[in-house]
Amino acid sequence: MARGTTVLLPAGPPLSRAGQQTAQYLGPDLWSEGTGKVGAYLGQGPLSWTLLQPDVHPQHHGVGPANRQQVQKGLGAQSPGRAESACGATGRQPGKIATRLPSKHPVSWPPSPWEPTMPLPGHLLPALVLLLAGSPGRAWTPSTCRAPGEATCNFVCDCPSCSDETQCGYHAASPALGVPFACDFEQDSCGWQDISTSGYSWLRDRAGATLEALGPRSDHTLGTDLGWYMAVGIHRGKEAAGATLRSPVLWNAAPTCELRLWYHVAAGAVAELRLELTHRAETLTLWQSSGPWGTGWQELVVTTGRIQDDFRVTFFATRNATHRGTVALDDLVFRDCGLPAPQAHCPLGHHHCQNLACVAPHQLCDGEDNCGDGSDEDAYSCRHHIATDFEMGLGLWNHLEGWARNHSTGAWHPAWPHRDHSQNSAQGFFLVSVAEPSSPAVLSSPIFQASGAHNCSLVFYYYLHGSEHGSLQLFLQTENPGSPQVSILLRRRCGELGAAWVRDRVDVQSEHPFRILLTGHTGPGGVLSLDDLILSEHCQPVPELSSPPRGLWALALQPQPSSLPPQDFCEPGHLSCGELCIPPEQHCDFQQQCEGGEDEQECGTTDFEAPAAGGWEDASVGRLQWRRLRAQESGGPGTDAGGVAAGHVLSLQRAWGQLAAEARVLTPALGPSGPRCELRVAYYFHGHPQEISCNFERDTCGWHTGHLTDAHWRRIQSHGHGYDHTTGQGYFLLLDPTDPPARGPGAHLLTQPQAPSGPQECLSFWYHLHGPQIGTLRLTVRREGEAEILLWSRTSTQGNRWHKAWTTLHHQLGSGTKYQLLFEGLRDGYHGTMALDDVAVRPGPCWAPRQCSFEDSACGFSSGGQGLWTRQANATGLASRGPHTDHTTETAQGHYMVVDTSPQALPHGQVASLTSEVHQPLAQPACLTFWYHLSLRNPGTLQVHVEEAQRYQVLSISAHGGFAWRLGSVDVQAERAWRVVFEAVAAGTEHSYIALDDLLLQDGPCPQPASCDFEAGLCGWSHMPWPGLGSYSWDWSSGATPSRYPQPPVDHTLGTEAGHFVLFETGVLGPGGRAAWLRSQPLPATEASCLRFWYHVGFPEHFYKGELRVLLSSMRGQLAVWGTSGHLRHQWLEGQVEVASAEEFQIVFEATLSGQPALGPIALDDVEYLAEQHCWLPATTQGDTLLAASVPTVVGSALLILVLLVLLGLVGRCWLQKKGGCPLQGEMAAEASGFDNIVFNADCVTLPASLTDNQ
Repeated sequence: MARGTTVLLPAGPPLSRAGQQTAQYLGPDLWSEGTGKVGAYLGQGPLSWTLLQPDVHPQHHGVGPANRQQVQKGLGAQSPGRAESACGATGRQPGKIATRLPSKHPVSWPPSPWEPTMPLPGHLLPALVLLLAGSPGRAWTPSTCRAPGEATCNFVCDCPSCSDETQCGYHAASPALGVPFACDFEQDSCGWQDISTSGYSWLRDRAGATLEALGPRSDHTLGTDLGWYMAVGIHRGKEAAGATLRSPVLWNAAPTCELRLWYHVAAGAVAELRLELTHRAETLTLWQSSGPWGTGWQELVVTTGRIQDDFRVTFFATRNATHRGTVALDDLVFRDCGLPAPQAHCPLGHHHCQNLACVAPHQLCDGEDNCGDGSDEDAYSCRHHIATDFEMGLGLWNHLEGWARNHSTGAWHPAWPHRDHSQNSAQGFFLVSVAEPSSPAVLSSPIFQASGAHNCSLVFYYYLHGSEHGSLQLFLQTENPGSPQVSILLRRRCGELGAAWVRDRVDVQSEHPFRILLTGHTGPGGVLSLDDLILSEHCQPVPELSSPPRGLWALALQPQPSSLPPQDFCEPGHLSCGELCIPPEQHCDFQQQCEGGEDEQECGTTDFEAPAAGGWEDASVGRLQWRRLRAQESGGPGTDAGGVAAGHVLSLQRAWGQLAAEARVLTPALGPSGPRCELRVAYYFHGHPQEISCNFERDTCGWHTGHLTDAHWRRIQSHGHGYDHTTGQGYFLLLDPTDPPARGPGAHLLTQPQAPSGPQECLSFWYHLHGPQIGTLRLTVRREGEAEILLWSRTSTQGNRWHKAWTTLHHQLGSGTKYQLLFEGLRDGYHGTMALDDVAVRPGPCWAPRQCSFEDSACGFSSGGQGLWTRQANATGLASRGPHTDHTTETAQGHYMVVDTSPQALPHGQVASLTSEVHQPLAQPACLTFWYHLSLRNPGTLQVHVEEAQRYQVLSISAHGGFAWRLGSVDVQAERAWRVVFEAVAAGTEHSYIALDDLLLQDGPCPQPASCDFEAGLCGWSHMPWPGLGSYSWDWSSGATPSRYPQPPVDHTLGTEAGHFVLFETGVLGPGGRAAWLRSQPLPATEASCLRFWYHVGFPEHFYKGELRVLLSSMRGQLAVWGTSGHLRHQWLEGQVEVASAEEFQIVFEATLSGQPALGPIALDDVEYLAEQHCWLPATTQGDTLLAASVPTVVGSALLILVLLVLLGLVGRCWLQKKGGCPLQGEMAAEASGFDNIVFNADCVTLPASLTDNQ
């Protein structure tokens, strides 16, 4: 805005408090950008701003009354002279005015006799710019965002950080469009308040802390006893009581607003649950139930309808004298509740509301306030429509029989609508079917003129609830003289659609006069209602032809053919076949009762060629629906599953429903079924082919989430502990098992079918597996007509960092077969996350992988045509040679590589080679580790060679085996491409073998056995979950890496944030004795060796205690040799213990709890095992060595001697006093009142061999 700019304010009528005129200047960037949200929310009234240069007439720039750039009416009215503070704006260009004013609070101008043209004085304009845009040269960003009352808790993020939508009964997780506002009660109560007036009240609780036996065993969010929820405890009184939980004040719900929540009721716990909405002086019942209650957590979905201004939601739990127990709520979600935001321009064909919101054309005059200000439903815009809301009668519609006009006040039926659709009020009227279940209720329109090329559109709202057998049908009857009257079915809805008003629309083009019939059948216990029938402008009645309809109504009264049994031969709901009457429970039970199989027809088995579609019925109430169409009309592949173009399919199509629910299609009630019952479906996904290579910064490219599970991969932006690999601030794909609550085993991420570009392709990607209970990530490839092939997998946490993986795709180019890639996340609990980023495909093979567990394949290893090395598992127990379990999973289902060294398979002195694929050159020395298993009988020698320019041996192992896997390691330096070769040299021993598993190549030299600084990894320490301990794992992280769990800020090795350590978050444990183990490689027997380590224990309060113990594990069991428990200490502490064992053993670090669960880490760093070396003199540490047998006696004797020496010292001092008294007697009596502050430290203890032998 240049100096001296003139601002035109058109003259208008005087302003009033009720209907004032407001306007704001938006800044020049509004018009230059042309898209996105308006820079400032605009005022109401016929005023507008017009920008002119100084001393230039409007016509000189083509800016006249007809084509000025104007911003018309705003969002709301405001009292004169009042201006609200801005919520804030960021990222605007210097020198631009960038205000963001709440949509309900535009700046208002007081009454003024200003002329249409008002130049701003030059000395005032800079002040105005500075006031709105901040200091010159930078954008203004307020330190806090203060939204006005009506802009708080209105389901719209008016502030950039969405801080105006917290403590609203929900927390805004993200200001992104479409993200629901949810509360899981994990952090707080989200603003919900208990307003009960009796001892029966609501409180925030969790299963791990409750003493109520009838409460839920876990929350719904996490599925564990550590998750939080709102609960009503047991009331001990004898009188009836109620507990009331109320939301904060909420504002302006859109017509599509729905509330989803999960509730848990112990059997017989309460007499009634009720959810109410209070708006102004009226209270609406959204839902109520007196049971029966299902087991476990139950989902509840209710719609609020359009709510203007403020309202509250209240949840009631009522008990009487005979019902006692607990009720719990969790995971409340408000979805699609916000009104549309103002837009500078609308998409082509959309309607621009007076408040600058945009709505689709079909939302005009549809009986719902979609704009938010009612401008899409005003009388002038809809003057050519004919609307019947049944408030004053039936309008043009003819009530034939079976319908009654009613309202919700005093409703007695449990399925009765609690409010009408027109007014969203219990006082509003609607039509309800009162016909008997055996006869239809019929409502007829007048006869309309032929519409010709135009559409006569009918929008109507219906309510179908309470019965699976209710139905609503819409027929078209044409009035064609000389032709029989025919009723054409245009729409059919049946079954249970929920307690909500559902919108639908039909478009009619007819060359003859016609009428519309709405017929309904009410199922047992069900209710069918109609409201808001809206006819478009091309529906013109013909008064002289508006006679009662014939045909359909007469057909309903016709007697049934005599060939059928009499009407009362079978009871209602029973199927008549021959002389049998089949009850409903025997319909579709997979057992044929009728001779012709009529009872098993239309039971879901279908190719959709018959119009009945096998009994499948669309039960959608949202914007999508399922329809039976010809394949070439469905927008799909053009043929059905059998390749027939004229065949029919069930296709997903757009629908007229206003709700956000998913599209559903249902069979009739089936079963019971046997244990091997299968459902086979041929399905087709239509989409545009896109690249597999993707960094997910713009979109998901050619990847999409699978729909066969209820957990999903989501594309999210880096925030908090979640960060991408590409930039650290971009987007990536995340699988969080707690968001949304998912009960399935995992989630699928797939590509579209891809054509291979060559015989080999290299697929690389970055993955992140982190958390104490995360599960497995798998990559498979699918080809039509072939079994799914597993390419790659990882199980359990891989540390809090991104890892790169790659695998080679092998294709047969001549076959023309396409392939499909699938990432599958299989969870093992609710603690941790999986993530993917930077997927890439390039021609040619990959380098050899740096890590191989042999679970998915042989990782490219070749036996040179001999076939002596084989990949196997021992799940069946029939493997002729090899260990019973692998090393990776420690189960019989795990895979490894094995060679039979028996004389008949490999004669004495013969060699069996196992050669890797080509590894890429190494920029620095690396350590190659592997686990090997040798049979008890001498199998021979295992040799390891490296092939670079030449072949040289780096390791040779020749020893008798045992029952354990052992760790081998070699240092590798290779400046060029290289391979590793494992050779088994047979010793000629019967029943012998050599096995390999878990190869890993890491940068840096190989550490000593059981020693590790954790900078490059775990150094052979195993963190796999141990059976019986809760399936939890130690993790690997650094202080600089964002984490969702508490962790030390620095490591001990480097003393910086960049250093690494291992840790375990004990907050995931329950109050029981579950734990997590970190195990060393098997170590040889020792008489005395020293174990040194540094540990970090942190807990918030003395009530919470975590424990770290050192165990020695051998074939004889476990022996605890050291332990400590602690609270919050911001330091690393040293621990050491001398160990001895007469047989091979493992060192185990065990993390567990001795109190209530709390977020607190136990971390380890710089573990050093000094074989056959004694520990140093004991240092003062915080650890307590656990002693066995006679060791406590020695400590007790030392304590007794110490006490005697102290007493002798005191006696001597008293004797030296010349005046016969002992002046310290009173002090000693005061100081020796207890032993609370006495701590014994004995961190260096040698255990005699006799003690370990007796374990």
